[in-house]
Amino acid sequence: MLEYQFFVNALIGVLLISAAAAMIGTYIVTRRLVAISGGITHACFGGLGLGCFLGINPMIPAGAFAIGSALGVEWLSTRHRVREDSAVAVVWAVGMAIGVVFVFLTPGFVPELNSFLFGNILTISPTDLWIFSGYLLLLAGFFAWKYRQIVACAFDPDFARVCHLPVRAVNTAMTVAVALCIVLTIRLVGIMLLMSMISLPQLTAEVFARRFSTMMGLSVIVSVLCCVAGLFLATVIDVPCSALIVMVMVTAFAIARIIRYFTLR
Repeated sequence: MLEYQFFVNALIGVLLISAAAAMIGTYIVTRRLVAISGGITHACFGGLGLGCFLGINPMIPAGAFAIGSALGVEWLSTRHRVREDSAVAVVWAVGMAIGVVFVFLTPGFVPELNSFLFGNILTISPTDLWIFSGYLLLLAGFFAWKYRQIVACAFDPDFARVCHLPVRAVNTAMTVAVALCIVLTIRLVGIMLLMSMISLPQLTAEVFARRFSTMMGLSVIVSVLCCVAGLFLATVIDVPCSALIVMVMVTAFAIARIIRYFTLR
């Protein structure tokens, strides 16, 4: 399979996105933002529908919808004292409704939506790889630069404010990073399965780790191994790669729990 350029692109894309999703997923899980990530993910459908209707690259309006919905949830919950779960429900419903309307108004059949809903890693282009690489480098650089502040704001924002740390700026930057990661990862596993990509490796790592840095490192290893295994298994079994990646991650989580259970007996 490595003789085919599209498969090589898919393999490189899996390595880049799985590492980035594992890093940002650690922040999501530790801050208990998995539900918010689900809302952002489904809000992207509005941007995808708008892009298909306008005849432009759907990733551009999807990115705008993702960032707008993420900042909207943050704004409603902090400024207007709306509960986060209620704000997520609003963003989720509005995004999906807008997407359905524009998909209905788009003339003809919209084949691109299937790849965004269920994932199609084999369609990754060299341009996508450059975008993935740039995002991963920026994310890793930001974590290296603001690591202590990110951890402080994630675990105890009240104490961070007492220490005069820029809690709002850090949270806003991480919220935008989460939204961008979601948009980029849609191509890998699709809207339907994306939440598992940013939560299962972290849950597996959490079985053995308690420190943020250790959990992030283990999450990257688990995510990369599971994604590569799912990609190669898909070439053998001939089923969608995204579904196999999730199944491999679930299997890894189950094995980790079994190992933990017997080691504590």
